[in-house]
Amino acid sequence: MSEPDNALVFMQPTSEQDVTDLYLIAGGDDFEAAMSALPEAARAWAGRNGFSGAIGDARLLPAPDGGAIAVVGYGTLSQRSRARFILAAGGQKLPEGCYRLVGHALSAAALEAECLGWLLSGYRFDRYRKAGRKAVGLVAPDGVDAARVEALAAAEALTRDLINTPAEDMGPADLQAAVAALATLHGAEMSAIVGDALLEENFPLIHTVGRAASADRAPRLLDLRWGAEGPLLTLVGKGVCFDTGGLNLKPGGSMGLMKKDMGGAATVLGLAHMIMAQGWKVRLRVLIPAVENAVAGASFRPGDIFTARNGLTVEINNTDAEGRLVLADALALAAEETPDRIISMATLTGAARVAVGPDLAPFFTDDAALRAALPEGAARWADPVWELPFHAPYEAMIEPGIADLDNAPKGGFAGAITAALFLRRFAGGGAYTHFDVYGWNPSAAPGRPKGGAGMGARALFAALPEVLAL
Repeated sequence: MSEPDNALVFMQPTSEQDVTDLYLIAGGDDFEAAMSALPEAARAWAGRNGFSGAIGDARLLPAPDGGAIAVVGYGTLSQRSRARFILAAGGQKLPEGCYRLVGHALSAAALEAECLGWLLSGYRFDRYRKAGRKAVGLVAPDGVDAARVEALAAAEALTRDLINTPAEDMGPADLQAAVAALATLHGAEMSAIVGDALLEENFPLIHTVGRAASADRAPRLLDLRWGAEGPLLTLVGKGVCFDTGGLNLKPGGSMGLMKKDMGGAATVLGLAHMIMAQGWKVRLRVLIPAVENAVAGASFRPGDIFTARNGLTVEINNTDAEGRLVLADALALAAEETPDRIISMATLTGAARVAVGPDLAPFFTDDAALRAALPEGAARWADPVWELPFHAPYEAMIEPGIADLDNAPKGGFAGAITAALFLRRFAGGGAYTHFDVYGWNPSAAPGRPKGGAGMGARALFAALPEVLAL
């Protein structure tokens, strides 16, 4: 992993002449009061040209010294309640240059979130097609923790890059290289258990899911450790680099986005970058089972029964429910250390998308402290989450009778909940939280281009310091 490029950091102007003042102008009933902060000539020009303070509206206006000032619409209160990264919505419509936000009434937290959106709007995935970037820079406003905002932007860029990369170039070995690069950047340690060594080290489910892939795409368990003091925080991310569905083959329409099936791994790596870049006093562990669920003679089969690392037997009723299998072994390993918190993130179920759509990150938790802190953390960094229940009466749905657990209960009801209950059987009974993320923006929005996306990581970044008493 390299340092973030200039599009995702605050601009450092070489002189005052290089900086244009930028005003956030509310709309509706607050419009006239907001406009009163501008010079008279600028107000007149804005009026003649139809500027109304609507979200996404941005203009350059004449300044008294012959230069220019910029205005970006902040919308009405009701419009703002339906939008994220409002500053970015207008800011990226301005001409190239360096801008300094002045005359705003944002709280410190809201200001940092808007600055993050501005930086994220500079993201481009250009590995395969080089596209020009418009250099619309922002000076870090007073009171903003620039290093923190830049760390969050870099983490999101890392997550997006990993998800957006096609599976041909982001197989298990490539994901291992990305983890190794992150470890090198932060002085962490990384190890890997690869191929048949997984059986020798008792990770049978990870091996089972990945065993049909070619030798150069062999399954593996990646293990990153960082920090020597503080509470032990273990993050587990689903790293299915491509999911054909196995012998329960997906139709073409469902397979098209399966390069993103390692979105849980990409997201925990983004969160890990935030934590390490900010120097938290924690002992951080990141576990990623990295596999490709391929179709070959060695594919595992519906009806097979396997014994997981923790001794539970699992009946395979659908080979396309493979993510919970690889996570099961990784969670069992995590639980052996009895960490203070275990958090898993995975692109796990279509049921979660049906329940809450692509924008919300649903989570399940036994952790009362984290449950209370997450909504505020989500609001802090424009990273919405929603709790779904570990509904105990549904435990019977994942118990097939012939084995301890069923990886794909029949009937189609409560798919996200039954998957989360399955995972909880391996998490050791401590403070466990699971995120069922989508990892993808189906359409572009300010600061959030179409494509790979981190979900839930910033909410956790805001919530965990309180929960861990950092």
